[in-house]
Amino acid sequence: MASMASMAHSIHAGVSFQIPMSKRTRQYSYSHAAFVELFKGATFGHLFHAKNLFISSSSAILRRGARPRKGSGPRHCKFFFRPPACTVEHRQQIIEVRKYAPFLESAFLQSHGFHLSAEWKAIPDIWRTAAEKFGDRVALVDPHHDPFSQISYNELEQEILNFSEGLRVLGTCPNEKVALYADNSCRWLVADQGIMAVGAADVVRGSRSSTEELIYIFDHSESVALVVDNPELYSRFASKLNASLDLKYVVLLWGEKSSLRGGGSEGESMDKVPIYTFEELLALGRKSRISIGARNSSITKLKFETIHPDDIATIVYTSGTTGNPKGVVLTHSNILHQVLHLISVVQPEPGDRFLSVLPPWHMYERAAEYFTLTLGVEQVYTNVKNLKEDLKQYPPTYLIAVPLIFDTLYRGAMRQISATSKARRTLALALISISLKLMEYKRIYQGRALSKSRNPHNEVAAAIEWIFSWFMATILLPFHLLGEKLVFSKIRAAFGISKAAISGGGSLPPHVDRFFEAIGVTLLNGYGLTETSPVISARIAANNVLGTVGKPLKYTEVKVVDAKSGTDLEPGSKGLVKVRGPQVMREYFRNPVATNKAIDNEGWFDTGDLGWVAPETKGGPARMCGGTIVLDGRAKDTIVLSTGENVEPAEIEETALQSRFIDQIMLVGQDQRRIGALVVLNRDELHSILPSLHQETSKSLDEIMEVKALVRAELNKFGTDCSFQIGPFLLLDEPFTIGSGLLTPTMKLRRDAILSIYKDKIDALFIRASP
Repeated sequence: MASMASMAHSIHAGVSFQIPMSKRTRQYSYSHAAFVELFKGATFGHLFHAKNLFISSSSAILRRGARPRKGSGPRHCKFFFRPPACTVEHRQQIIEVRKYAPFLESAFLQSHGFHLSAEWKAIPDIWRTAAEKFGDRVALVDPHHDPFSQISYNELEQEILNFSEGLRVLGTCPNEKVALYADNSCRWLVADQGIMAVGAADVVRGSRSSTEELIYIFDHSESVALVVDNPELYSRFASKLNASLDLKYVVLLWGEKSSLRGGGSEGESMDKVPIYTFEELLALGRKSRISIGARNSSITKLKFETIHPDDIATIVYTSGTTGNPKGVVLTHSNILHQVLHLISVVQPEPGDRFLSVLPPWHMYERAAEYFTLTLGVEQVYTNVKNLKEDLKQYPPTYLIAVPLIFDTLYRGAMRQISATSKARRTLALALISISLKLMEYKRIYQGRALSKSRNPHNEVAAAIEWIFSWFMATILLPFHLLGEKLVFSKIRAAFGISKAAISGGGSLPPHVDRFFEAIGVTLLNGYGLTETSPVISARIAANNVLGTVGKPLKYTEVKVVDAKSGTDLEPGSKGLVKVRGPQVMREYFRNPVATNKAIDNEGWFDTGDLGWVAPETKGGPARMCGGTIVLDGRAKDTIVLSTGENVEPAEIEETALQSRFIDQIMLVGQDQRRIGALVVLNRDELHSILPSLHQETSKSLDEIMEVKALVRAELNKFGTDCSFQIGPFLLLDEPFTIGSGLLTPTMKLRRDAILSIYKDKIDALFIRASP
């Protein structure tokens, strides 16, 4: 027994094993302390056989019968082995360690001697507050899953508690990692919060990721279990997953086990991994919560711990435009910063409706969900396929989405206008054009003209400009009111957004920004990254300065430095954007080199974005712009021409995308004399004006001169005001997609991958274009 005790002292992680008692096998999860207590033993009359003992340790010693986890090094080994039988002394107890969200389960913990404050310490704590405030008010509506779900705040709290207890029954230990691979739904939120409430961390991803990426993330994150959207997704990679990795259990959020490929019965798949449905796990948790008081006995003692704000809440693997994704480690305090301070951006009221359309693993979506649900809103789950209908059926008070969604709404509105008669189309476009000009004048006399912010301030010139802009806006106002009656009110009714839309997670095209302003929809724009939980800054309705991403959130510092020297730059000077604050991640999981590169010794995180901070001015057309952040591309995306000029592709690409014929575009031209482009066209729009294309089935679009002439005219039309004009271009027949590996799951271009695939064609493009 001495050897077993000494071995126990070398273990630094949780232990899960089964103990036969009175013909019933009960499973426990233990910490290091509990493991030591177990193996101190002598005689008690109960003989314990540690069967399939699970150890996760950095210092475990291989013993006879041990089986190392495939693909793991010495530091991250996991072993299964069967130690000899042991006994426990009289009056000694086995300690079962459990971790709880302190406020979520404060009533339970107080009954066991804990004295807790009402302050949130962990993300799951928010659900008790929400249930107390909003009770039977509807929290979640999920119309696109079977069954249709409508869940109140009280029900949501109970489902989270039952899910988390069910995970404990299955042997989930505090600080373990559980992979959560699923798409947007009410059950995703329950699973996400249930995992966190156990004191574990969820490792999140969606179904559109490749099988290889899902396997890589599961392995790299050291996940021990899997919560998956449905049987189809699990079947897609089950054989690869279980052949190479250890898996405690699988939980299906939707669907039945009978739908698994290869069958499955008695809660097990063909490879003997225990599988549970969502309902089965809730039932396990519900039953355990009722009987938990009986757990304290002469043999077993429950030991309770609370989740600490600095504990890991989630690991989010970045989309990664190059190489394997990196695991961003976010703590409860990181995310709580967002929940507590996003109120400065929008102020939802109980009963307001939000449409949830983004992938739930996207930190922008997650932070927004946590924040808005603390205020009693109704959240409706939708997707891109159903968004148009859901905007009508569930008109949102707020719509939180990425720029692509707002660009899609813009294109849809313009497509509807184009489909009307020539007279109506001409009138509508003229009224939109006039309103765009009116808003430009308004920004000047209201002090929100960002383009003027870096000009020297002259009081006389500013006064003249104010009078002129006010006068012109007054003249144009009747035409704007006519547009409001004939056009804009109808577009707003189709959009359904009654208070505000908030864009984040990417660069908002300026023409989309201006369009929403002209038709009277408040469109706010925010900035952040996964590594910053995610929001760094955001515009507010009271000072909605177009072209910016607003001012930093509370307790958030932003500075701009020279990309080469690292020296701080004055406001108005463009450089590399760095941020420091409570929302900055702890680290990249198992990647200290990348962590040290991203975060310096003073805690400044290198965003990789280029930008500048608008200077403060006491008066003039930019007096309200001071302190706002302006983004101007990514440092690593910069194209350096052979002339030595630097080209930031984002602005030029966004301008070209104003064309209804251009769906995707990527600039090229590194070390060339001029920039070129790879262009993907919108075939529906193309066929609407060139019906003869239906007969050109054998030709590539790049070979059809009529199409090339049209694209050249569009690029010239929309690129007139850009600092660089697009020269040669190549029309591609296939779009950039996630499936082809040319888009990230967040719809960003994988520029390196695209350059690699089309290298020969790009080289040929510039050779043909050379004089």
